[in-house]
Amino acid sequence: MPDVIFYRDETLPFLEAKYCTRSDLTYQKHFHEEYSIGLIDVGETNAWCDGTMYEVEAGKVISFPPHMLHACHPKSPTSWRYKMLFIKQDWLKQLEPTELEQLRIPFLLEGDKNQSCQQLVNQVMESLSLEEPLVIETGVVELIHALVNWDSHDFVHSSRNRLEQKYIGQIREYLHAHYTERVMLEELEKAVGISRFHLIRLFKKGTHVPPHAYQNLLRINHAKHELAKSRPIAEIAVETGFYDQSHFSRAFAKIVGVTPQRYASSR
Repeated sequence: MPDVIFYRDETLPFLEAKYCTRSDLTYQKHFHEEYSIGLIDVGETNAWCDGTMYEVEAGKVISFPPHMLHACHPKSPTSWRYKMLFIKQDWLKQLEPTELEQLRIPFLLEGDKNQSCQQLVNQVMESLSLEEPLVIETGVVELIHALVNWDSHDFVHSSRNRLEQKYIGQIREYLHAHYTERVMLEELEKAVGISRFHLIRLFKKGTHVPPHAYQNLLRINHAKHELAKSRPIAEIAVETGFYDQSHFSRAFAKIVGVTPQRYASSR
């Protein structure tokens, strides 16, 4: 396995990911043009950031604003592994000014917030080569939400709540009309007229699932109807928008509890 792996996807031009097990790349002071979020998987490091030294152990999430000088000095170069996500500034401009200001501060997370962000970083990294762009970008949005604590905000004004329900309804309508397609967050933004950050938060608040999970439920329900007609599974997988039969089978089993083959043979 290579000691440094990068991930890029032309459908997600705002994002680059890095997986590193090579410690000799981490000593020099440097900065990134992007907002960067790191998670140490193995080892400990002294992380210098803008004149302050932090001790960062395995399992800790740390982030650096664009252009902020930082450097890492692993305590044991033979035992060192970490992940990084690099997010372009233009993509973050849709944040509210107060939230954007928070991202200009380096974070070394603690407690429940660290645990939540650790899980989200891992989810994004695991989804990079397996999932559709909507899943990956939603994961990054949720990670930013967790960093700036958007979930602690709530709206109680009735007129605002009516507007929220309108947006949620529009998102649902779009997904019902396009669930077999490769939907992007940019498309949902244009269809509804709100930023992807606001869109994800609202939809999860109203439905308890992100848009990609709702889209998958629509796909699975359609597939159940078609499987009952004894149609070929591979044909249904493509028709419902999954990129191959294996992906379809995994998603189907998670929702229905059995594989498409077993579901189709049940009478």
